[in-house]
Amino acid sequence: MKLTTKGRFAVTAMLDLALNEASNPVTLSEISDRQSISLSYLEQLFSRMRRVGLVKSIRGPGGGYHTAMDYDAITIKKIITSVDEQIDSTQCGGRENCKDGDRCITHDLWASLNNKIFDYLDGLTLANLVESQHNKKKTIKFDFKKKQAQSLKTRLI
Repeated sequence: MKLTTKGRFAVTAMLDLALNEASNPVTLSEISDRQSISLSYLEQLFSRMRRVGLVKSIRGPGGGYHTAMDYDAITIKKIITSVDEQIDSTQCGGRENCKDGDRCITHDLWASLNNKIFDYLDGLTLANLVESQHNKKKTIKFDFKKKQAQSLKTRLI
């Protein structure tokens, strides 16, 4: 599975933003200092997240960033995909040409794993991560059965 620093840093930066935006906009330099992420890298990530509506910027003195929607509406999958991060366990990038131009015998296994990963990341929200940080829990609450039921209901509608 490929999850590069782009996706990891985007999630880290969004969580930092959520934890620190209560009274004032948060500057990227503050996030950079707290999380040891390059300021120029954060600028690239936040530009992409702003374009898809995850964050909003406030210009001028005292400016910075706020989240643009409720934490419950921001899934981890949305954050990762907003920065053009691809999560793919297949060797072929989903093109089905992994073995001499043809589909390998384990393609369905890796494609299924991709679906599970996306379901998991789509079921976790920024609110879950914030709650986990506030409660100092090591685990994040996620109800696979509830998510599967929601997914099935969506497919039936």
